[in-house]
Amino acid sequence: MNFFSVALEERRRLRSRSAFQIAIADRFAQLNAEHWRRVTRDGSFFHSAQYQEGFERMRPQNIEPRYALISEGDSPRAAVCMQIARMNLSHVGRPGRKRALRRLGKALEERVLVCGNLMAYGLHGVCIAPGVDRSAVWQAVAEVLYRVRRAEKLAGKTDVVLVKDLDAAALAESGVLKKLSYGAVPTEPNMVLRVEAGWRSHDDYLDSMLSKSRSDIKRLFRKFSDAGCTVEPLADVATHQDVLQALYLQVHGNATFRPFTLPGSYWPALAASGGDSVVIHVARQGERAIGFVLSLKDGETAFAYHIGFDRTAAAQGIPVYLRLLHASLAQAIAFGCRRVSFGRTALEPKARMGCVPEPAYVWARHRHPMFNQLVQPLLRLVEAEEAPAITPFRPGAAS
Repeated sequence: MNFFSVALEERRRLRSRSAFQIAIADRFAQLNAEHWRRVTRDGSFFHSAQYQEGFERMRPQNIEPRYALISEGDSPRAAVCMQIARMNLSHVGRPGRKRALRRLGKALEERVLVCGNLMAYGLHGVCIAPGVDRSAVWQAVAEVLYRVRRAEKLAGKTDVVLVKDLDAAALAESGVLKKLSYGAVPTEPNMVLRVEAGWRSHDDYLDSMLSKSRSDIKRLFRKFSDAGCTVEPLADVATHQDVLQALYLQVHGNATFRPFTLPGSYWPALAASGGDSVVIHVARQGERAIGFVLSLKDGETAFAYHIGFDRTAAAQGIPVYLRLLHASLAQAIAFGCRRVSFGRTALEPKARMGCVPEPAYVWARHRHPMFNQLVQPLLRLVEAEEAPAITPFRPGAAS
């Protein structure tokens, strides 16, 4: 058998049904919740049944969830979290564009199937039970995505499929997707700060830094407090959801890419879903709220998950954004986490805090072969901002 015959046979095998049994649902309640919990009990909070049950109540209007359980006989092997995102040109560019362009943007709507969670960084689309052949499960995941995309033709075409936020290890174990015409595309790195074992407070973090870096942070804190500002945890999220939403929209509305807009009900719903693992810190100038950050404990990782601030206060020189990042770092230490995920924006100030970039990738595929040949190279032309190499810690103080 020659090389081409072997390749053709391999492609035919990969495009056939997997050996697993698959259950696909539009709503989480349609699946066996106990089987889902068995698969995800050691996974992320974003995989959990608790989060899935809450997500349907707090999701953005343009995002619809889809779920799948992959089983071997009666034994669950993997859980798949998906989102159908309706996107158009109104989600791109500055919000002050002409009305005609906004109307055109809404007319050119695309339905995108995302394996993962658009509202969080990380591989939150697939959770595989321990001891299972992970490469075999990824072939079943590809089947899930194919079946969901085909079913979505009844609601409108869904041409683009994305599997988001894989690290290098996950990219390697999901390599079967490359043989199914997916292309791996690098994205901007996630900025992650490692929490050292000896840090019991934010002061311990400061003590580990070079004198200049430590002085810069203390100067930032003084500038913040000299403006009459304080930071404190928010006890009653539901009562203040409108204030949080207004601050969120000031940041969100200025972004050039807005694939979704969170509703105001999202904040109390996420706080209720996360319980003690979710803490919101609010920055105040006197009685006026000028910013907030949401910290979420997810195992050994803390997410500085959402942030909003008063742009006028920031323009006046109040370092509200950076002060909130440090509030989230202090909360991560209090959580007992070993790392803090700060996301993909403001790479330089996060690098000055001690964050290092973690490379991330997405698998991308267009339904039409010709467009598929264009989409992946075009995505690779989107230049990701490069994080500067900064070492703010004393030698030996942070490994």
